[in-house]
Amino acid sequence: MSLAERLAALASRVGLELKGKIGATHPGLARAWVCFGFVGAQVVVRAQHNVASVVRTGTGRYRVTFATPMPDAHYCWTALARSSTDSGTLRLAVVRASADLKHAAFVDISCATTATAFADSTEINLAIYR
Repeated sequence: MSLAERLAALASRVGLELKGKIGATHPGLARAWVCFGFVGAQVVVRAQHNVASVVRTGTGRYRVTFATPMPDAHYCWTALARSSTDSGTLRLAVVRASADLKHAAFVDISCATTATAFADSTEINLAIYR
């Protein structure tokens, strides 16, 4: 048996082993994710999983509602935002205000500049883990 054949056999065995251990309920898999942005005065959802809607509630502020709610509000989320300009102006995806909510059915996220001013972005990527 050649080295390539041995590696292929090993990869096959590893794949079969992992297939039985990682399923849809594994905590390392995102329970919801969305790629969206504010383009042409409207929210554009490019791709999503388990997201019913994204609504802009104000400049740089969005509510992401889950298609299937989380069991509770004790989930982790992470997000990245793309700069809306070519000048290198950073955009941060954060929860900044006490009015922003994190609920089993939805999460409010804000996008801001490094000067802490709310600002929209043409691309925000959000992932939810639970």
